[in-house]
Amino acid sequence: MSAARTGGQILVDQLLAQGVERVTCVPGESYLAVLDALHDAKIDVLTCRQEGGAAIMAEAYGKLTGRPGVCFVTRGPGATNASHGVHIAMQDSTPMILFVGQIEVGMREREAFQELDYRAVFGSMTKWTTEIDTPDRIPELVGRAFRVAMQGRPGPVVIALPEEMLVAMAEVQDVPRVEPAQPAPSAADLASLEGLLAQAKQPVVILGGSGWDQAAVDAMGEFATRWSLPVCTSFRRADRFRWDHPCYVGDLGIGPSAKLSGLVKEADLLLLVGGRMSEMPSSSYTMLNIPVPKQTLVHVHPGAEELGRVYAPTLAIQVSPRSFVAALSGLAPKGTPAWAESVAPAHAAYLDVSGKPRTLPGEFQYGEVVRWLNENLPGDTVLCNGAGNFAGWMHRHWRFSQLGTQLAPTSGSMGYGVPAGVMAKRQKPESTVVVIAGDGDFLMNGQEFATAVQHDIPLVILVIDNGMYGTIRMHQERDYPGRVSATKLRNPDFAAYATAFGGHGETVRRTEEFAPAFQRAVASGKPAILHCFLDPRALSVGKDMPEGAPL
Repeated sequence: MSAARTGGQILVDQLLAQGVERVTCVPGESYLAVLDALHDAKIDVLTCRQEGGAAIMAEAYGKLTGRPGVCFVTRGPGATNASHGVHIAMQDSTPMILFVGQIEVGMREREAFQELDYRAVFGSMTKWTTEIDTPDRIPELVGRAFRVAMQGRPGPVVIALPEEMLVAMAEVQDVPRVEPAQPAPSAADLASLEGLLAQAKQPVVILGGSGWDQAAVDAMGEFATRWSLPVCTSFRRADRFRWDHPCYVGDLGIGPSAKLSGLVKEADLLLLVGGRMSEMPSSSYTMLNIPVPKQTLVHVHPGAEELGRVYAPTLAIQVSPRSFVAALSGLAPKGTPAWAESVAPAHAAYLDVSGKPRTLPGEFQYGEVVRWLNENLPGDTVLCNGAGNFAGWMHRHWRFSQLGTQLAPTSGSMGYGVPAGVMAKRQKPESTVVVIAGDGDFLMNGQEFATAVQHDIPLVILVIDNGMYGTIRMHQERDYPGRVSATKLRNPDFAAYATAFGGHGETVRRTEEFAPAFQRAVASGKPAILHCFLDPRALSVGKDMPEGAPL
């Protein structure tokens, strides 16, 4: 038994025991004892400007490392602000732990200052929400939180910390570092998969979800080569497979190409590894029949609750992508697969779609800019984005070659890119980190540019300004043509915004201005914003504003 410590010190010591290297926070009086314990701890503390940004940074850490990102916020409004990042972690299957300050235990159910019932507030968007009433239970419950966040389908955990518990003393033993259980597929499962592949005429592999590492990505590439399997990636999971692998056929994002959609719909066998084929990658649940797909479905997922939840699989294998792919080395086809000759045309179709961008209205050719970035930045560049039509150009024309280089919310949450980029550059300081944000998207969490400046984190942010909430305007033009309502935006000078915070800022109005401006931004060594003006008629990656539509 160790010497007596305060609850705050015990908590910080558990983080150290779990290998936590950095945490994010917005400070609050409800967890002052934790802040005091962090003062002397070898933990990098990123002080953020809003709890939503702090929680998103923690979620991004979970995506990058596979270990829970840790965030501290104060009670009441601090917690509700942070729910933004918690919801992303849940939908994106990302390990994360949010610690929330709480009122004193003796004040419960009086609606005390900033009181919330956290189990009720977060219950539907976490894997587990709990409250620690006594300091002697901190090691037990924190250790459990790390296990819950990582094991099975990864996701978020919320832990409330009553104020007096954090200053109370206790003598307790620390919990050793937690590693999640990693079950392996059975020999029977592998034999069944091999038999189904042998019978198939046109199989397709779909990769998604979390729980990957680079070794698994590389091994999946080897497996696809052996079997000549066409492989696509799920929505915003394009870094699960190399773009230049001859078996890669594209990503099932929003509005996939007709050829890719047809390939999936016409397949007789789908091998879905890690993902859930939820609304976005399934094109609103139209690619697979529910509950029984017409395709033979092999679903590999770490969460038992997900297997058969929407689609009834022919073969369900409850393992993580990492464990599954590691077991595939012994599977090999007997001869040349029947579908082998169809893979090269499918890969060529992907190269064609992702290749030369179409010409847009106006002087700023956004697609050409994305292509220039792709051709001139290193393969370990981390690309971050939130949600909006602006992201379509990135998803179509950026070609991912390494795991951990795409940080984007499958939940479709605006405001994700800036805080995710701050964490990515802090975690991977030698890598180039580029955030691409729409004008509406940026101002959802643009305040975290101040965090980047304060902590000297030199990421580069491209703000693509078309003066509107472009996705909603696109839907308006489809359903209520010519009737513009609540989607126009009057924006600040984002380059001046950058310099006002102490960063580097420039304005880009023409394509030829972009490359030198980007190079100057990187050379500045500061957090930077390039304010790029996109003609509002360039409504999306695939279509322009209808003729005569009001701008």
